[in-house]
Amino acid sequence: MLHLTVTELSAALSRGEFSSVELTRMFLDRINLLNPALNAYITVCEESALAAAAAADQARVRGDVRPLLGIPVAHKDIFCTRGLRTTCGSRILRDFLPPYDACVVEKLRQAGAVMLGKTNMDEFAMGSSNETSFFGKVGNPFDTGRVPGGSSGGSAAAVAAGLCPMATGTDTGGSIRQPASFCGITGFKPSYGRVSRWGMIAFASSLDQAGTLTKTAADAALMMQAMAGLDPRDSTSVDRPVEDYTGELGSSLAGLRVGVPRPHFAEGLSPGVEQGVREALAELERAGASLIDIDLPNNHLSVPAYYVVAPAEASANLSRYDGVRYGYRCEEPADLEDLYTRTRSEGFGDEVKRRILVGTYALSAGYYDAYYRKAQRIRRLIRQDFISAFEQVDVIAGPTSPHVAFPHGAKADPVEMYLEDIFTIAVNLAGLPGISIPAGFEEGMPFGLQIIGPDFGEARILNVARQFQQLTDWHKRLPVSTAGES
Repeated sequence: MLHLTVTELSAALSRGEFSSVELTRMFLDRINLLNPALNAYITVCEESALAAAAAADQARVRGDVRPLLGIPVAHKDIFCTRGLRTTCGSRILRDFLPPYDACVVEKLRQAGAVMLGKTNMDEFAMGSSNETSFFGKVGNPFDTGRVPGGSSGGSAAAVAAGLCPMATGTDTGGSIRQPASFCGITGFKPSYGRVSRWGMIAFASSLDQAGTLTKTAADAALMMQAMAGLDPRDSTSVDRPVEDYTGELGSSLAGLRVGVPRPHFAEGLSPGVEQGVREALAELERAGASLIDIDLPNNHLSVPAYYVVAPAEASANLSRYDGVRYGYRCEEPADLEDLYTRTRSEGFGDEVKRRILVGTYALSAGYYDAYYRKAQRIRRLIRQDFISAFEQVDVIAGPTSPHVAFPHGAKADPVEMYLEDIFTIAVNLAGLPGISIPAGFEEGMPFGLQIIGPDFGEARILNVARQFQQLTDWHKRLPVSTAGES
């Protein structure tokens, strides 16, 4: 039962093949065995997990048939969890105990999911490799000497290694899809506003979106069914009916128009990844879809625009961490200015401080129009490119990342690291849904196919991903070092 999908686990629990307590105990034992090497979890809540599992078993006896009832889940440590440490991968929040649950945590708990713990992440979700966490780097289950991607690398590694069957993540510029590609799993980012951000510690408020990390698209649909919907506490939450994501997974791909963006197959794409992605697109074509080459004229501007908008919003959001109200505080400050300065200097890591400085500069008098306002104009152009493209095609598909996971320490240059999200960032700038699904291997490491949909086209891209996974077995390939049953 270790490597069963959420869908399979749900069915097995319904048949009484094992209990939620047995299932939860198995994953907790697995965490104890493998987490020391992977560092995927920051906090494990064994006692409360077993209590929740026991409650789920009792609910099943009473006839409760919720699909996620008794299924273990891991939450990225960016989601507030009442009374359970929530760090955001930072020293400044290392002992923070929130007084409430994030909406995503609340909804999954209401759906009956059992929380195993909180997963490691790049500090304040700033990174593409899960190397900036105050709690140490995370290893890729396929090769622990390589990165799992970021910032949701802990969640991705946990699912890939069998430390949980499903996990939450957040995606600001590719932070669900890129680690999903690097770890050989399915990573789903919904449209902006589809899932509440309430209780999700903010990085860049106009870009952040909660999503899922699972083995399959069918599992992502199950999670989305529980997570999506209007939340009055979040002003950016969209008042729009939630589709039946699981009920729409069986649609044929006949007649589907798949846009293939030329800019995503340009210089810099690994030959092995390009070949594998083109073979994946050919698989969709054999299933009845038609491939249509498209242009996204402003795609090349997405990285520079993002790295003005995101740091600017981060500099505003992170100003609340000052050592006064909560979080880390420096010892024996001489005065208020010393308190602010040393608390933030000691509490934040290098990448977070770098982005705060860039963002503050971009928003400063004399530079706002030259940088921030111009980046927002480019953002509108990028969104318009997608709107125009979706007048010709139903979905857009291409590589998730230019290459497979790289070794720890290989991207010391910040700009080189920023280019890791070159194929994913535009989707966040436009607020669109996107999914990465396993599509092949290069040098023994997995890579993903990214499928992008129009506004609130979640059901459409989940179905395309599901149909691809019905035809291929890439999503069933397990890391050799972690494939054994426990």
